[in-house]
Amino acid sequence: MAKNNKKMVAAITSMEEDFAQWYTDIVKKAELIEYTSVKGCMVIRPYGYAIWENIQRILDGMFKETGHENVNMPMFIPESLLQKEKDHVEGFSPEAAWITYGGSEKLEERLCVRPTSETLFCEHYSNIIHSYRDLPKLYNQWVSVVRWEKTTRPFLRSREFLWQEGHTIHATAEEAIEETERMLNVYTDFCQNVLAMPVVQGKKTESDKFAGAVSTYAIEALMHDGKALQAGTSHYFGDGFAKAFDIQYTDKENKLRHPHQTSWGVTTRLIGAIIMTHGDDNGLVLPPAVAPIQAVIVPIAQHKEGVLDKAAELLQTLKASGVRVKMDDSDNSPGWKFAEYEMKGVPVRVEIGPKDIENNQCVLVTRHNGEKTVVSLDELADAVAEKLKEVHDGMYAKALANREAHTYACTSLEEITKALEEKGDGFIKAMWCGEEACEDEVKEKTGVGSRCIPFAQENLSETCVCCGKPAKHMVYWGKAY
Repeated sequence: MAKNNKKMVAAITSMEEDFAQWYTDIVKKAELIEYTSVKGCMVIRPYGYAIWENIQRILDGMFKETGHENVNMPMFIPESLLQKEKDHVEGFSPEAAWITYGGSEKLEERLCVRPTSETLFCEHYSNIIHSYRDLPKLYNQWVSVVRWEKTTRPFLRSREFLWQEGHTIHATAEEAIEETERMLNVYTDFCQNVLAMPVVQGKKTESDKFAGAVSTYAIEALMHDGKALQAGTSHYFGDGFAKAFDIQYTDKENKLRHPHQTSWGVTTRLIGAIIMTHGDDNGLVLPPAVAPIQAVIVPIAQHKEGVLDKAAELLQTLKASGVRVKMDDSDNSPGWKFAEYEMKGVPVRVEIGPKDIENNQCVLVTRHNGEKTVVSLDELADAVAEKLKEVHDGMYAKALANREAHTYACTSLEEITKALEEKGDGFIKAMWCGEEACEDEVKEKTGVGSRCIPFAQENLSETCVCCGKPAKHMVYWGKAY
């Protein structure tokens, strides 16, 4: 059994050796996904889906606390409906998947397999909104969408993926903008306080905003390898979609108005973000809030009298306290079990053996740092709860330290290039004049693109990092997934 342990750990490529292969090894070895016969589509296996279920459960509660209701739109969009908003359809055309036949008959009009649902919600709103009394509508749906990506990677970029998409409609621009910002804050709260993942809040540049949006806001996270990952977006649409779809309402003065809309979403790429923010060369490191198993009980010398009985007793104690807990009483060796649950990223391991029972104690081991703590069996429930909080806080602190160590302030293109060559990939903080030509030139000459204009601005210099003209914004730049 010990040989199996060594073999399994050795099967994970070191992230320092090949980060992409490390990632692939983890999603396979931790049994998160399996590949399918359709390129870019994946089976999300039970352990991977359980992570998504916990993400969905927590986020759905947060949405409902802010007044949102769940709905479900069709997955097919008639081409004529998609064409109503020119910028929107152009933005999604390269990734659209089309249905041309229904059974054996050619369709009179092509149907797009849902890449996003703005047009469907707009059609619905045009039928149900007539008066100011009908507003606002605060809707969300949990569905899958299809985008025909050329380059794919599990969770990060797949042709079909799971997500939630919020779509709201409001009487005024002020209300809609407030909603856009509120939902970005919900995502920030979730990432930092649930996923233990620090993020930068900001606004996307004009060239990088969502197709059809007036403005797009995003949260950006930094992965272990120094690349950025967009963890969530929130869009303000103004009244552009309402005008395109002839959505009008009568206000209190009996005048016709166009309402203002938003949309916002996160996807299963959050699972990829968890892997690349927290994982290590032994496998997953899962935030306790979304871990399918928060604590695993490993009996030591389980063949000896009383060990399995005591382990089963601890199992019931932790279940009663609300912990998602498992006891592994298989005939695999303790060493194999240790490696298996490290691979799975289980936050806390509980070890109980004959000597522990004699002393009315057990050993707790925390996954993120490997620390061992001896605790009284009488205090187990409270001790595990405390350890789960320690794990979250420790994971967040470690991720934040990694981001700070790989964030570089630069005042010239030469400084950007030098920082990346000497220190490795990371976030670049640099000033920008606001011109798209300079944005493009920074990427062309240094390899880093704009990630967002952060809400927390710093004045690093008075001039643009590229052209030397007066700067308007400090921007986070980086290579991205």
